[in-house]
Amino acid sequence: MAAFDDSFDPALGAACNRLAAWVETLPQGVTIDPASGLSEDDLALILRHLHATRHDGAGQRGAAPPPAARASVPVTAKG
Repeated sequence: MAAFDDSFDPALGAACNRLAAWVETLPQGVTIDPASGLSEDDLALILRHLHATRHDGAGQRGAAPPPAARASVPVTAKG
C-alpha cells in the first residue's frame, strides 16, 4: 500500500492513504462510475501522479513515476 506522508498537509496524506487502500482492493480496470467512465485505472494513475509530484526529490518534478506491474496504487519506498 502507498505511504503518503505529507508533513505540510497531514489531512491530504491521510485522505490519499485511505483512497489508496480502497483502490488497492478493486479488480484492475473495473469501472467505478459508468456515467463518467471513471475506472480503477484512472484512480491509480491519479494517485501515482500525486505521489510522484509530492515526493519528486531534488528538482525532478514532472518525471514519470516508475511503471507498476499492476496499474494500482503507487509503489513507495519506506525509509
